[in-house]
Amino acid sequence: MFRLSHTNSFSRALRGWSSQTSCLAQCRRHAQQSALTRVDAFGPLTEIEKIMMGSIRATGPLSFATYMQLCLSHPVHGYYMNPKHAVFGTRGDFTTSPEISQVFGELMAVWMLEQWMTTTPSMPFRIVELGPGRGTLMDDILRVFRQLPAARAKLTSIHLVETSPAMRTLQGSKLLSSVQNNSLKLVWYDALDEVPRSRDTYTMLVAHEFFDALPVHVIEKTPRGWHEVLIAPSTDHSIRYTTPDPGSTGSVLPTSSSSIPPKPPTSSSRWTPVLSPTPTASAALLGNASPRFSKLPVGSRIEVSGAGVKSARSVADLIGSDGGEESASGCALIVDYGAEHAVGNSLRVRCSLCSCGLWIGFKDHKIVDIFHRPGECDITANVDFALLKESLGPHVTPLGTLRQGEFLNRMGIQLRTASLIRAATTPERRKVIEEGVNRLVDPLGMGGQYAVLGITSNKKVGPRDQGVWPFVDVEASASSTQA
Repeated sequence: MFRLSHTNSFSRALRGWSSQTSCLAQCRRHAQQSALTRVDAFGPLTEIEKIMMGSIRATGPLSFATYMQLCLSHPVHGYYMNPKHAVFGTRGDFTTSPEISQVFGELMAVWMLEQWMTTTPSMPFRIVELGPGRGTLMDDILRVFRQLPAARAKLTSIHLVETSPAMRTLQGSKLLSSVQNNSLKLVWYDALDEVPRSRDTYTMLVAHEFFDALPVHVIEKTPRGWHEVLIAPSTDHSIRYTTPDPGSTGSVLPTSSSSIPPKPPTSSSRWTPVLSPTPTASAALLGNASPRFSKLPVGSRIEVSGAGVKSARSVADLIGSDGGEESASGCALIVDYGAEHAVGNSLRVRCSLCSCGLWIGFKDHKIVDIFHRPGECDITANVDFALLKESLGPHVTPLGTLRQGEFLNRMGIQLRTASLIRAATTPERRKVIEEGVNRLVDPLGMGGQYAVLGITSNKKVGPRDQGVWPFVDVEASASSTQA
């Protein structure tokens, strides 16, 4: 428990009052509001920072998971919830693979159709997407299905997991014609576990840049066990806490080929990381989330997403088969930043339209303080794909992972690109197509930064003995992964 000691001038003034309780309460509210709206050397507080200040004064430092949840999903001021933020596309804060080239979604559709056709081609199927963005990926997938009569006749419904009302509006507009022209049912859900399980409908599930936005806890291994790295104001000395060991400022874990440039120090920030003086419940639980973590040396710091573990289990529940009468069947593709090990320093922000005017992200973007303009920037963390695979359970089969570039090349992206270039009517259009595909497969860019995890149900219907392309070589040479 964190002990808070308020020595601000307004607190001393309040102790001098002897008026009625209602008057005292009014003065306290006025003083607290004045403190929350002050402008200091770091600039004006964002709306999320005002909420953070109030919460920390009441209950102590925040976990990184709570911080991410507030910044991204606060119902009024969260980054994804605020309609003034153009999140995706060329006018937004970052551009995703589906926004770059239609071929990305088309090849994902081809892979999922192959799984359905080789297992349960007589069964109707549905599509579930987690975090559908502007609806571009789903629109590209549906275009492939419309061109195949067998698939078009069996597709029954589209299920989108999306919490933002603004994003739901964009998705509905994008998918309206496809839904109406094919008499499809379109349903939105606030959470993955709300999507109903179906034993008589094959489920195709896709999650692109979904897991990297789920809240992560940052935990550090000490001689006394796992402690949690928390967030506190950097200049408010009225809040007592324990600072981290100066020698434990990052992870001792290996970096991956998808590692990002180092972040700048946070000394200039209004917020600072602090180490809990005793193990927190979250740290104790997540420190045991994988047997790999027990092998880490003292001083290791890792990012662990409890929400990611829960979501992986929900994916397995939707498509998994235990061989019983109520078993489901399906397949899934998860595409995200990350690799098959944990990391301790991947948390980062990406934005273009926050009040400071910075553009933040990969390649031509800048990497800035994780505490930059909370609520006005996207926050993301690399995904530990090994932990996702460990969380799936026994009723599905994980496939891979492959780097995005390798997955797309094996799926025939160059052949599809050549076809699009031949059909292009102008040199400018041909250049756009070629440059977009090159971005998707570039091993020093998106092609190396993203990983692709395939998942299939264990239901043995149809020929599955030869493995699942394009993950065959990966599964054949799979070795034990490191933390």
